[in-house]
Amino acid sequence: MRRPERKIEDKKTIADLLERSLVGRMATINSQGFPVIKPVNFVYWNGKIYIHSSKKGEKIRDISRGSPVCFELDQPIAYGPGIGPACAAGYYYRSVIIKGKAVLVRDDDRKLKVLEKLMEKHQPEGGYGAIAPEIVKKTAVVEISIQKMTGKQRLG
Repeated sequence: MRRPERKIEDKKTIADLLERSLVGRMATINSQGFPVIKPVNFVYWNGKIYIHSSKKGEKIRDISRGSPVCFELDQPIAYGPGIGPACAAGYYYRSVIIKGKAVLVRDDDRKLKVLEKLMEKHQPEGGYGAIAPEIVKKTAVVEISIQKMTGKQRLG
């Protein structure tokens, strides 16, 4: 990291960002060698990132081919306008970047548990019905095993 003073060392701070953030971005490498990034809803559970998806599409094809993945989230805090030189302006934030390996979860019981965790995260007040078996069967669940994780912040 070029600015080591911005590194988030506290694992609890990183875990809190992963647990509270609603949207992340997952990048894969497509068959032509280009990086492709997609916004995704996710849940951080048992030390891994999980997302849900259609069973068809670019990210699923890339993962099925064994593409490495990168996952990013950021928490905007504030923008500080520049007084004097324009380069004095600054963006205050916290972010997490994960490099890892993604696989498709095949076990329906595990997929159901992940989908329930996603619902608990994104609709904590409840009020939704049970997840039907046919929904589990037609939904792809992606598990990202974390190989490297870094947190970075600029707070002032």
